[in-house]
Amino acid sequence: MIQRIQTVFLFLVAVAMVLEVSFPIWEQFNADQTQMMVLSAWSLDTLDVQTNAVLASENKIFIALLAILSAGLAVFSIFQYKNRTKQMFLNMINSIALVVNLALIIWTSHSANQVFNPTEDGTFVFGFYAIFGGMIMNLLANRFIRKDELLVRSVDRIR
Repeated sequence: MIQRIQTVFLFLVAVAMVLEVSFPIWEQFNADQTQMMVLSAWSLDTLDVQTNAVLASENKIFIALLAILSAGLAVFSIFQYKNRTKQMFLNMINSIALVVNLALIIWTSHSANQVFNPTEDGTFVFGFYAIFGGMIMNLLANRFIRKDELLVRSVDRIR
């Protein structure tokens, strides 16, 4: 049924992915604090700190596409409540997409850090932590779907 707790968790996965797309993921200042590099789900921008002007921009749309895919899978999974095994399979694929998204973000931020300011580490900000929220909510949703499936199987065995 659609009013189960896993529906809330899957909705929160979609919300977390929208937050990832909406907020910056990683920030780094150069050694003399005059320039700043910001990674969002859409691009990797180099900004002038004083004027806030974009000096350079690299397209990183693959991060946003994976986040949108994860949000779409979560919403689609909500409406697959009649087929719990399919719902668990969709959530497994969503978990893989979330892990790949996280790995791409870490790889992108690490390689940008090596070019921009290798002496100091950048800072992960709100968009990065939204992914972890989405991962946790996805795991909780899968747990409760599995719990429902086991309950239905035990009731069928009694008949």
